[in-house]
Amino acid sequence: GGGRRRARVSRPVALIAAVAAVSALVGGGAAALVTNATQKSDTTVSTPVVNANSTSHSGVSAVAAAVSPSIVEVSASGSSGQSTGSGVVITSGGEIITNNHVVSGADAIKVTFSDGSKKTATVVGTDSKKDLALIKVEGASGLKAASLGDSGKVTVGDQVVAIGSPEGLTGTVTSGIVSALDRDVTVSTDQGQGQDGQGPGGGGQWPFEFGGGRYNGDVGSSTTTYKAIQTDASLNPGNSGGALINMSGQVIGINSAMYSAASGQNSSSAGSVGLGFSIPINTVKSDLASLRAGGSDSNT
Repeated sequence: GGGRRRARVSRPVALIAAVAAVSALVGGGAAALVTNATQKSDTTVSTPVVNANSTSHSGVSAVAAAVSPSIVEVSASGSSGQSTGSGVVITSGGEIITNNHVVSGADAIKVTFSDGSKKTATVVGTDSKKDLALIKVEGASGLKAASLGDSGKVTVGDQVVAIGSPEGLTGTVTSGIVSALDRDVTVSTDQGQGQDGQGPGGGGQWPFEFGGGRYNGDVGSSTTTYKAIQTDASLNPGNSGGALINMSGQVIGINSAMYSAASGQNSSSAGSVGLGFSIPINTVKSDLASLRAGGSDSNT
């Protein structure tokens, strides 16, 4: 009889122990699921950056690290003065895209790379109607070319990075968003038509018009209008010809004009107010063959 009683007692105890073990497993599994869900929700998925040498950075810093070696400072001098702008290396052999107004009328062009080295460049072709120019560094090889994106995929609100040489500060990085698309921007096609007569390209604030308003001076009698990407990324004198870049490290535009509240003053007192314009990179790509053949200006 005592044995049977022990058997009756041991069964419920064993059953309780089994239920407790199962509960522990279920509870542990649920806890693991909750933990994993929490960990996944806190994980930020970053867009891979082309030409990146390392994954230790993300966001703006990764884009800057990957693209900065492909952005140069362009210094042009001619009989009417000097100008400083920026440029984007598009081939390892030294082809560089910049604005026509940066090199217009130049007799000599110097290019400064992100590592501080300097080389001489010559104009290959210009297109004043699109405010584009192609220059080439003499004796260059093994340069890091920028990756050109698709400006047709750009949408308002996209985060962007701008790299250039504002006021001669080579390799300056700013960031913002695309604030509008297809802005009709009108610029001068006259050689040396610059703010305060500062040589080819003005060397300071490039005059332009949009929305019926005139900014940074008189564009002159000979003008052209193109569709531009508008950005609030800080652009200042010297950013012209530099890159507007998406968060994948692809160039989506060539910075060309910026509005300054100090338009009636000299360039040293000018500053960005978050109203800049870039030539869409698809416009650049469609114009490359013509620029390599001397550009449309050679036929007029």
